[in-house]
Amino acid sequence: MTTAHIPSHLVDFWSAFSNSIGGIETARFYEACIFGDSEELANELAALVLRGVKRATAASVWSCEGEGKRLPVPGDLSIVTNWAGSPLCIIETEAVELVPFNEVSAEFAATEGEGDGSLSFWREAHRQYFTRECSRAGRQFSEDMLVACERFKLVYRPSISSV
Repeated sequence: MTTAHIPSHLVDFWSAFSNSIGGIETARFYEACIFGDSEELANELAALVLRGVKRATAASVWSCEGEGKRLPVPGDLSIVTNWAGSPLCIIETEAVELVPFNEVSAEFAATEGEGDGSLSFWREAHRQYFTRECSRAGRQFSEDMLVACERFKLVYRPSISSV
């Protein structure tokens, strides 16, 4: 099994997943991801994924382009880590839709599972997050900027995980 693009500290985790399902192509590995941009937020959001509450995420298309990273596609597998980089679970992308920020639906916000699950909470929290992200990239947040709305399912979680 080739693990060239899987970070070295996550190879054993990926191998355990692969062995648990009788093998998987490493070409399906998309990324190791931390949700959020602070330790508190990352660990809180990872816990929501582990509990099955968070089944979606949103990323700025600008951010992906700026990092030279392709957008996720259905079938991609990502290792979710806590802030410290410890692997917690593996998620599989089910769908990705590009939507202007101000057109993200209440249903998507609820699926993302953050805060009270409302669209108003989603918009305020993500407006703040994307404003910080854009600022770091030398860009300006815009209500009509494209957001990659990704839906995923949890496909692997070892019996013991701590956030």
